[in-house]
Amino acid sequence: MLKPKLLSLAIATALPGSIMLSATAQADEAGVKEKSLEVIQITATRRSGSVQEAPLNITALDADVMKDQNIGELADVARWVPGLTVTDQGGRSGSPIIVRGLNTNSSGPSSDGGTVATYINEIPVSLDMRLTDVERVEVLIGPQGTLYGAGTLGGAIRYMLKAPELDITTVQLYGDLFQNSESDSVGGEGGFVFNTPIIEDELALRASLNQYEDPGFIDYNYVVREGGASLADPDWSNQSAVDNNLKRVADANGETTTTGRISVRWKPNDWFDGTLNYFYQKQESEGRSIVHYQALNPANGLNDRIGKYESAYRYEEPRDKEDDLLSLELKADLGFAELVSASGWSSFEADGQRDQTDLLIRLDYGYEEFPSFSAFTREEEEEDTFTQEIRLVSQSDSAWNWIVGGFYNKFESDASSKEFTPGFGEFAVANFGGEQTRPDNLEYFSVDRSEITEQALFGEVGYQVNDKLTITVGARFYEYEVKAESAVDFPLANTLFSGAGPSDITLDFEQNNAEDDGNLFKFNANYQFTDSVMAYITASEGFRIGGSNGLAPCPDPLPDKQIGCGMPDEMLYTADTTTNYELGLKSTWLKNRLHFNAAIFNVDWEDAQIAGATVVGQIPYTSNAGTANAKGVEISTRAILSDSISAYATYAYTKAELTSDAPYLFNADGTDGGKDGDRLPGSPEHQFSLGVNYEMEVLGDKTLDINYGLTAQSDIISKVGLRDSGETLSGYGISNLSAKLTGDMWSATLYINNLFNKYAFTSVRRDVRDITTANGAEIQRNYGHYLNKPLTVGIKFDYQFEL
Repeated sequence: MLKPKLLSLAIATALPGSIMLSATAQADEAGVKEKSLEVIQITATRRSGSVQEAPLNITALDADVMKDQNIGELADVARWVPGLTVTDQGGRSGSPIIVRGLNTNSSGPSSDGGTVATYINEIPVSLDMRLTDVERVEVLIGPQGTLYGAGTLGGAIRYMLKAPELDITTVQLYGDLFQNSESDSVGGEGGFVFNTPIIEDELALRASLNQYEDPGFIDYNYVVREGGASLADPDWSNQSAVDNNLKRVADANGETTTTGRISVRWKPNDWFDGTLNYFYQKQESEGRSIVHYQALNPANGLNDRIGKYESAYRYEEPRDKEDDLLSLELKADLGFAELVSASGWSSFEADGQRDQTDLLIRLDYGYEEFPSFSAFTREEEEEDTFTQEIRLVSQSDSAWNWIVGGFYNKFESDASSKEFTPGFGEFAVANFGGEQTRPDNLEYFSVDRSEITEQALFGEVGYQVNDKLTITVGARFYEYEVKAESAVDFPLANTLFSGAGPSDITLDFEQNNAEDDGNLFKFNANYQFTDSVMAYITASEGFRIGGSNGLAPCPDPLPDKQIGCGMPDEMLYTADTTTNYELGLKSTWLKNRLHFNAAIFNVDWEDAQIAGATVVGQIPYTSNAGTANAKGVEISTRAILSDSISAYATYAYTKAELTSDAPYLFNADGTDGGKDGDRLPGSPEHQFSLGVNYEMEVLGDKTLDINYGLTAQSDIISKVGLRDSGETLSGYGISNLSAKLTGDMWSATLYINNLFNKYAFTSVRRDVRDITTANGAEIQRNYGHYLNKPLTVGIKFDYQFEL
């Protein structure tokens, strides 16, 4: 349990500071206009209401806040949400999301397999979207299993797009130019939003297009000139040898992201409202935001050469991603209830390349004997998802209220991975007695296909006991089925030594199926002490689907050749669940000039899903660890301090640790596993943010807003309990500063992000054990650190007008 003095300290920390939210003017009894905090409307509870009225831990950032604080992606949002950690790993890797410390993996969960579900309006998606033409972002902290279903172990994030307006034609043009202190080029972003009625007050169209160009700031200065011919590790003391074998690629972690949307809204009468929406995003990433500074063998000459903003990968690591979403959202007012239907068809495609040299050397199959050995992997992924939800939401004025609905989701994926070892086949024929080689030197080929079908019934019932007390109970009954198949082949080895042809590929698919069902429950009671002070208590559950790893089972005995397969305990993994107990306070003071919200929570996590690699072949797979717990406090407050100054502050303390031994967390043989009481990795124990806005009139009728934002966090660890060569990454703070000049239809903003150019590691890839050798060959470049963005100076403009 949290000690009372801890809560007192957290409150004392947050109260003096208080991201500026737009202020509105309201008249007091004497007729004098006073500023008050804007009331942000949300629909996270499936009903319309304000943040302060919702009896749950929710943070909502509207379009004005995101513009003032230069928020363009989810990683920026997280800095202002207590209890939420999003590690910005650049566009190539996505942004792992951790809520309340619920994480067991070294670099955080993947962006599409973590403990938080993401939505565009009503449709679940796996997407880190650019925040353009977005009405607001709603972040629900804590398990949301009853209303939101699978994947909400820690919470849910909703991107709420701006709806087409039925009565006005508007055009918005905007742009952004910025210079990163470590980039050779200028970056930028620009786009437009167009809204027009087609039939006045009945049918409207809204369209937007956005282009984001980030030049990058990390240099790949040690890329092989020709795979299989160039030495990946030349004599580092001989500059001529380095230049003859390696090339430099400046700003190799840049990205270009194109985002577009077309929405058509039809509202023919007072009781029906429907919106057809198409959303598209293409992200072209040049490489990882990883540096190898202080992450190489000190005895290797490269360690003395590499700089703070350099990666040592032997190959460039681009990755292109495309996301499409077509959704149809229908609402009908039936009088006694609102009927909502949300249908979504989404697709995802990705094509990427990465350096695979170190992993193959580690397998000890003789690759290291080839002096010019290097390897790369090409990966392709396709996903298609159909989602349908139908629900009824009561609208009566009685003491009872209810929600009932049904949910269906079908997910299909097809992924392949190809590893190439340029020149090695020719070397093996000459030195290992190989029979013949392959022109493509395709060393490894795997295909994984899966189909997941999920369906559920859910509902909530609330009863207003009296003017003060309301009680709500909810449940979700779900079932899912997973069908998976996979196949692995080693074409080069088969061609060299087993008589296969120079272009043969043999894929023997193995099928694995899994299914499960269960139920989730929720209890909430909220008590309205006054019109502006409310407390609530919640017990809620969340879950994440289990399934099959799609591995080929290992033969017994294992053959004396290179293979990749799964042992019996590596074939399947089960669902994991969370149970959350939370006590919260929502309060408004001084005629809506001060908001203070706080929550104390305790989350139990069962059968935590973890990422690992198979014993045979080091193929990535998912398994289950033991149990864990997270407890802590989250506080947010915002205030109008004077007619010119407004402020916002958040603080979160999280203690997350294992509550049982997890002997197989790191190794299949159960050695050096996690222990009861070990701290969980990937997120800080302390988070703090402070935003201050100063507003004044200038040049007669213009408004000048000066915004300062500070986000800070304590240290994080890279492995559970710092075991298995884990390390500690120091805490840090980032300051942002901006000045915005606003006229009637335009605004211009000068901003500085990372004002003091703080250099900080945000997470780790692999660990220090990769600084080693295998049969004399260097293995070291898998280990590295993700890095925050350096100081960036930019100027933005925005121009809106009516037609």
